[in-house]
Amino acid sequence: MSTARWSTLARTFCCVALLAVVLGWLLAAPAPLVRVGHAREVATRNPKMGVHTRLTDEVEEWKIQRTLTMVREMGAPWIVEYFPWGYMEPEKGRYEWQHADMVIDHALAQGLTVIGRIDFVPDWARPANTTYRYLGEDHFGDLAAFVQAFVARYGERVPYVVIWNEPNLSLEWGYRPPDPASYARLLHLCYKAAKAANPKVQVVLAGLAPTTAPEGDAWGMDDLLYLQRLYDAGARESFDAVAIHAYGYTFPPDSTPAPDVVNFRRAELLHEVMVRNGDGDKPCLITEGGWNDHPRWTRAVRPAQRIQYTLRAYQLGQSWGWCRAIALWAFRYPWPARTYQDGFTFVTPDFTPRPIYGEVRRYALTGVVAPGGDGP
Repeated sequence: MSTARWSTLARTFCCVALLAVVLGWLLAAPAPLVRVGHAREVATRNPKMGVHTRLTDEVEEWKIQRTLTMVREMGAPWIVEYFPWGYMEPEKGRYEWQHADMVIDHALAQGLTVIGRIDFVPDWARPANTTYRYLGEDHFGDLAAFVQAFVARYGERVPYVVIWNEPNLSLEWGYRPPDPASYARLLHLCYKAAKAANPKVQVVLAGLAPTTAPEGDAWGMDDLLYLQRLYDAGARESFDAVAIHAYGYTFPPDSTPAPDVVNFRRAELLHEVMVRNGDGDKPCLITEGGWNDHPRWTRAVRPAQRIQYTLRAYQLGQSWGWCRAIALWAFRYPWPARTYQDGFTFVTPDFTPRPIYGEVRRYALTGVVAPGGDGP
């Protein structure tokens, strides 16, 4: 074949390829146009209902908006959202607020009250070869400074700020023994910083992992004991409210609480510790909790049981005068966990409502818990 013909074919091929690219660009579906819109209201018979939304790793704005719209439509006025310090201050003094702005704007547009949880240590604030849960006391002031910046930016748009998560577990305390006195010092610094930015913000004691670990256990400390040790360390003046993690596991929500049992009503025992320390007038916020219906997890229940237990838990929480919100884990993940964790969700990553979603929505609209059994 002649050189001229090869040249002609090459030019033709390039033109066809370019045309295909242009046509593909023209025919491709445009990115969804997202507007925050006007403020909505949540229709519900139970104003304490909530969920943990877990939008931390959700990138696309339309998915954030749709998630929060579905929360409102389910009838839950409260959300807990995670605002990782390490994501938002990747370098000391340099803040990246865009994602948090997006989540908060859309949450408020849906009429939701935001409880913000702050932790996750950036690389610059911890030693090498430590986890993002490791925060040495020499960097407590750095977290306090971030809390102050966060509260200064969002003010009463995020009226509740939870400091840390489950510090009574070694895993959550940087693989160190749980240290209530150390956490009390961290809480004190963050409390002062938050109030300096906005005196009206409510600083919330971290939700403790519900556990009956014996004293001296290397991996955790009993949550009732840990809370008492915080009071012993003088933490009472360093928080306005207490976060509670109330998981039911295989127990029904009405199961009697006891110090050696982890069930939903263990929340009552934590409140009793507060009362014994003269702190019973402070509100509690359930920021994690609920039941799991994964078919292969030993601590799960059947889907029908989970629905009935969840509705009863919302109903029970409404009767607790000391409990301000019941935000259960977890509304939706950005992608499948492919573990038992998927059994906690209300909605799948592709926004398919699971059966529990519709039943919770029905309860929110009617205030009625229909009789149920232990069916599949």
